[in-house]
Amino acid sequence: MFMTKKRLALIVVVTFLVSVLITLGGLCFALGLNAPKAAELARFFGVLRLVENRYVDGVDETKLIDGAISGLVQSLDDPHSLYMDENMFEELREHTEGEFGGIGVTMGFKDKKVFILSVLEGTPGEAAGLQADDEIIAVDGTPVTNYQPEEVAMHIRGDVDTNVTLTIHRKGEEGNRDITVTRAMIHVETAKGQMIPHTNIGYIRIASFSENTGKEFGAALDSLQQQGMKGLIIDLRQNGGGLITSCVEIANRVVPKGTVVSVVERDGTKQEYDSDLESPICPIVVLIDGNSASASEILAGALQDTGAATLVGTKSYGKGSVQMVMPLFHDDGVKLTVAKYYTPNGRSIDGTGIEPDVKVELSENATTDTQLAKAKEILEAKLAQ
Repeated sequence: MFMTKKRLALIVVVTFLVSVLITLGGLCFALGLNAPKAAELARFFGVLRLVENRYVDGVDETKLIDGAISGLVQSLDDPHSLYMDENMFEELREHTEGEFGGIGVTMGFKDKKVFILSVLEGTPGEAAGLQADDEIIAVDGTPVTNYQPEEVAMHIRGDVDTNVTLTIHRKGEEGNRDITVTRAMIHVETAKGQMIPHTNIGYIRIASFSENTGKEFGAALDSLQQQGMKGLIIDLRQNGGGLITSCVEIANRVVPKGTVVSVVERDGTKQEYDSDLESPICPIVVLIDGNSASASEILAGALQDTGAATLVGTKSYGKGSVQMVMPLFHDDGVKLTVAKYYTPNGRSIDGTGIEPDVKVELSENATTDTQLAKAKEILEAKLAQ
């Protein structure tokens, strides 16, 4: 007896569906997915197949998956997590492994806006007139809203001696302005020190935490001690952070023995960075502001928690997360937030910032540095005791 065509077609369809379910079931088992997660995975694949088979035009399957991954990462609503396609990931590798042109600014991301946290001295950004707290509206005419926040820096970087035009909005001004900057190799001294005239107080400004900052800070500190320094002001204002290794290297010169910072992952895995300094070197005051971020907050928080310093200024930025870069299978990659920083007393920096011990605002039109003056006053009182 022969089967009818309808029955044969039904058997083929059922066999196909069973095969798909078995395949999906095996995949879910291999990935350790429970029933709800398996259902969500099936929902995704269902939409993927619908688009592939029924969309009015032909589709690029790789492009569909790239878009899905990008949307997944963007849904985290984390400005520091980013999906990078092949071109963007290659740019990141070039910037990380080789030399590239920049303009000498550090940036922060808040409320889906991009701000300049600091402008390094002697850089093209300073020469062009960029200022801390400038909001970047567009890069070469493309609104930053077209990019994920972390992408903006990659579009500002580029070949040496090429130009980039930033559209910025400056606080207190109407409208926006375009500023064109010529990229250059950025080689700056990130830690500089001097004795405050007519005092025994040393002052060290740390502009960022780069590869050589620890050595530069150490050299400045040694020089000040040789000049008879009795108290120290560390200026971390407009310091957007940088390498945690440089931060810990500096902490070993000023933070008493013990934990400097803990890096804690989602599952509770903790990595601690410690200082071996046996005792405080002298009374210290640290200057912070709303643009002191990341490694700046680690150092300030450690000095505050251990009682080794008094913090003066305004609340810091609140960037206390750690990112990792994971290459994928098509020369693309994902930059993902995987941990958070905690101070020695267990305070989370991320989204909260560091509150100063003594709050001092610095008005925009101030003719004197009231925060620095307060730091000096506090140190002189301590040294007089």
